Amino acid sequence: MKFRCQNSVICFCLTLALSVLSAQAQDTYNPQGNSLAFSRQSQDTKSLSHYIVGAYHESLGDFDGALREYRESLETDSESSVLHLGLASVFIQKDNPAEAIKELKQSIALDPEAVQPHALMALIYAAGNKPDSATEEYALALENATKSEPGNIEIYKGLGSVYLQQKKLKQAEGIFKLVINIAPADPEAYYYLGSVYYELKDYSSTEKELKNAIKLKPDYHEALNFLGYFYLEQDKNIDQAGTMIEQALSLGPENGAYLDSLGWFYFKKGKFKEALSYLEKAASFLSDPEIYGHLGDVFFKLGNLDNAKLNWEKSLKLDPQQDAVKAKLLKLINHGK
Repeated sequence: MKFRCQNSVICFCLTLALSVLSAQAQDTYNPQGNSLAFSRQSQDTKSLSHYIVGAYHESLGDFDGALREYRESLETDSESSVLHLGLASVFIQKDNPAEAIKELKQSIALDPEAVQPHALMALIYAAGNKPDSATEEYALALENATKSEPGNIEIYKGLGSVYLQQKKLKQAEGIFKLVINIAPADPEAYYYLGSVYYELKDYSSTEKELKNAIKLKPDYHEALNFLGYFYLEQDKNIDQAGTMIEQALSLGPENGAYLDSLGWFYFKKGKFKEALSYLEKAASFLSDPEIYGHLGDVFFKLGNLDNAKLNWEKSLKLDPQQDAVKAKLLKLINHGK
């Protein structure tokens, strides 16, 4: 839960990609639009007619008819990226992702700067539980989208978020700085730039950018919670951190991350029973290794070693790479021998 945010970056990218790219998809299938990439040499009435009939069959749910017409169109216009895109769309609806991917790869080969084929590939990979491949395709889709809409900051923010997900931190930093240059009053750009600096362990810049985000949008609850929890991690401004986290929680009362942050605030204040109450509520909303780790710490302070062990084990099951939690658990086990 690095960014103290209940939704992962990849979910943000999925939502943004779909909203940004839906307009591009409409252009792709518009026979009057410039995006209809029938090859110039063979863009004749026969090919276009089969394409239109195929699209009509697809709209009616007659996928076999759509496949037949798109393939007829391809016989006349074999260099059309859009026709391969149409075939891919039908294969997706027929629940045949392997054939869809083949068609999308051909569409991309014919039009390397297209947006929609990469977006559809990302959806297929996401549905197939291949998040790394999905993220790569989102990045390619958004990179291409920036070329066609260089002034659209939402596309840039989507791309920057994907870079952040991929741990391409210098690229993400450059993207969010670009967004700030284009739109200096956009609080989200500062928030995500702060997230980049957090990952880079540049903590003074993290604090600066999160403060910038909150200055622009005082009720920005994600940033309030992030900065509040950041202060708790740094063991500074503890009371100010509690105030910010409480404000964030008032704006998102069922957010598990915010509840966890407030629980950790009470832990830092030595109020372990209050901490336990908030952390148990956080765990009811969100299954997260950090929450279970915090619960283990609180139970340990309260002298309930069995529950401390149970929650640290839950934390490690969700994220086995936590050396600090491993050390606590090993010490507890060895102490009991």
